[in-house]
Amino acid sequence: MLFWVIGLSIYAIISTALWLITLRKAKRINNKLVQYTDSEKQSYQQKADQAMHLNQNFQKFVPRQFVEHIYKQGQSIELGYADEDNVAIMFCDIRGFTGLSEKMSPQELMNFLNSYFLRMNAPIHDNKGFIDKFIGDAIMALFDNPEGSDCDKAQDSIRAAIGLRRALFLYNQHREKSGYSAVNIGIGIHFGPVIIGTVGSDDRMDTTVIGDSVNIAQRLETLAPVYNVDIIVTDQLVATAEYAFASRTIDWVRVKGRTEPLKLVEVLSHLPDELQKQRLNNAEAIQRGLDLRIEGNLRGALDVFRTAKKLSPKDPILKHHIKWTEQLILHGVPEKWDGALQLGHD
Repeated sequence: MLFWVIGLSIYAIISTALWLITLRKAKRINNKLVQYTDSEKQSYQQKADQAMHLNQNFQKFVPRQFVEHIYKQGQSIELGYADEDNVAIMFCDIRGFTGLSEKMSPQELMNFLNSYFLRMNAPIHDNKGFIDKFIGDAIMALFDNPEGSDCDKAQDSIRAAIGLRRALFLYNQHREKSGYSAVNIGIGIHFGPVIIGTVGSDDRMDTTVIGDSVNIAQRLETLAPVYNVDIIVTDQLVATAEYAFASRTIDWVRVKGRTEPLKLVEVLSHLPDELQKQRLNNAEAIQRGLDLRIEGNLRGALDVFRTAKKLSPKDPILKHHIKWTEQLILHGVPEKWDGALQLGHD
């Protein structure tokens, strides 16, 4: 009996020892597994952070909205991708930039441009647009609200243009306090179909927007200083925007690269109320003078423009029309002329 009790005791002791050894090993293994899992989590987090950082940097070169437009169509970013859409296209540049840049060192020029672009960015993004390209001192922006109508896109672009003028006013206040001269910008906007796609080669690809609508918007921007106005757009844009902003027709022209004339419109909503009123008061006279010019009655058109200018001597559009009408009378008009001025031609 004593041996039996001793045997059971020895068995219990050995079993307990083996259990404790096994438990200790299990804990060690479990600790290693936990450590390995934490290490894995840290590795995955690092990779996720790297991917996020890369994505953020990628968006600085390829607009997020451009990529979303492609994915919206169920496509991936591949060379040769193309899609057509109706968008508002804006071009904006600094007037007299060449002369301005000649007075700066390379570093001063880069500092100036980045300071300027930084302030111009917000009004575009705040109105559901995105900057497609920086071209020297110029900005090319698109307004392609994925959840909006054509009217929404057109109105977004005009609101952005008004916002750019306000941002420029604040920027010039800052420049004045810093001892720098004020700068001015010209803005051109058109609404129409464009081709959105990718171009390049196997090892270098870029996103692009092409089409007649892009060319028109770019030509408009170059005409802003010709007419000495801030925001110049097409009648197609203001019609798509349902004439929601103060504006007036200023001319009927044929720009370089197009056979069909365009009706040009000046947006006035950003101007002080009194100046808006003055320019809107001249809208009827400008339209009447244009109608006479299109009919071929140049002297009648000139009389209308001159009479209106006596009441509003500072209106830049009246000055423009008097100058061009006098030149047409002096030099004659082209054969089979339809009344449209040819601007921006070599």
